[in-house]
Amino acid sequence: MARPALALLLCAALPLAACSTGSAHPQQAAAPIDLPDSFSVDPAQQAREDLVRWWDRFDDPMLGQLIGQAQTANLDIAQAVIRLRQARESLVQSRSALLPTVSGSAGYSRNEPLRGGTTTTQLPDGTIASFSQGGSSNFSLGLDASYQADLFGGVRSGVRSARANVEAAGFNRAAVLLSVESETARNYVQARLSQAQLANARESLAIQDENLQIAQWRVQAGLVSSLDAEQARAQRSQTAASIPQLESSYAATVARLGVLTGQVPGALRAAMEAPRPIPRGPAGVAAGIPADALRQRPDVRAAERNLAAATAQIGVSRAQLYPSLSLGGSISSGSGSVRSLLDLITGRAFANVAQTIFDSGRLRSQLRSARAGADGAFYSYKASVLQAMEEIENAIIALQAAREREAAFRTALEAATNQALLARFQYRSGLTDFTTLNQSESALLSAKNGLSQAESEQATALIQLYVALGGGWDEAAPIPPLPPRTGSATDGQ
Repeated sequence: MARPALALLLCAALPLAACSTGSAHPQQAAAPIDLPDSFSVDPAQQAREDLVRWWDRFDDPMLGQLIGQAQTANLDIAQAVIRLRQARESLVQSRSALLPTVSGSAGYSRNEPLRGGTTTTQLPDGTIASFSQGGSSNFSLGLDASYQADLFGGVRSGVRSARANVEAAGFNRAAVLLSVESETARNYVQARLSQAQLANARESLAIQDENLQIAQWRVQAGLVSSLDAEQARAQRSQTAASIPQLESSYAATVARLGVLTGQVPGALRAAMEAPRPIPRGPAGVAAGIPADALRQRPDVRAAERNLAAATAQIGVSRAQLYPSLSLGGSISSGSGSVRSLLDLITGRAFANVAQTIFDSGRLRSQLRSARAGADGAFYSYKASVLQAMEEIENAIIALQAAREREAAFRTALEAATNQALLARFQYRSGLTDFTTLNQSESALLSAKNGLSQAESEQATALIQLYVALGGGWDEAAPIPPLPPRTGSATDGQ
């Protein structure tokens, strides 16, 4: 069970690192990764859900709209797509080395005498005659072909490395996509949290204004000392001071959402102005088994492809130790006129064998460096697997903790609301002092903000879990086009 799951994930990586890096000196075997049958913190044993569009589970159209805009217009995603395009072109260049290179040429030249263009000749009868030398033309055609024979697989290894780099670039692009999606969702949740906290602060401020007015009336009536009024004024000022800070945090979050969706920072202020509740997702998420989650993680798959690319580089370096064979040939013709250009055609063929005899150990050092690079890529791959497991389990624990905190804060809010209502009634009736009312109002505001914070933490933990499980991308989906450019330094070149 754990071993088959491990084999599905690591069978491609282990042979690459072991077989292709063989040398005269045996290397220390890497410790295997023992994947468990299930996550240690997930009691549910269910098949993994389809999480390609996990944001739809929050049932918030605005969230889905923002993520859709980020997918098509985010500049980090655009840069990742460009890196993928560059990797594809590098693969084309590597494949071209498997075929001959053919080039053609055509030439024309004209010679004209500039000075002394006459020749004096004595004829047989003794007559001396002068002849004028005119200009001459020359036409030529040529065709050259060359081919580097891949006797020891160095070129084919380079092609395999380039192909693996293309696949790794595709998975890296998916990893950037997931990062942008999750950051957009987290900032959206934070914006709704700031709106909820602003509403709590303004509601409390309105109540504290009433309490301050009542305290001032009672001071004027001589029922209490001015201490009640000063306490009410201090509490009201502290609540008022928190509002600008919350407004600043909200504005920064909305600005960040604008940048994430490829817009100017203030582009979403009008769309986000209307308050909405903090999005709530489903009660549970089926994580499946670790092997399923790891196969869906683009960062893990990118690390495995990087390992394949590094391993193929060993073949490139090894081939340089052996002789190289170059084959070539050329066909050419030349004439003083176009009509007779093809009357005489000459051909040439050649073969060249080259072998490095002495390079002070440079080529063998490059081979050892390639092997070390493959070893490093293998350990990086193992680290990505363990990090993925860590992120998934941390997200599961964070989600469970947030749900427990939310339940506790709901109880606290209910109790704080009843306490505040009773304290207000008793203070206005003269049955209690302002200190009791002040403490009750502070406890109510704290419970409201605590519940809002717990709701946002639950939504954030759910987002974290969705992304940790590899949700938010589809390997079979086509890559969308790049966002349009409004101007570039390379335009017109």
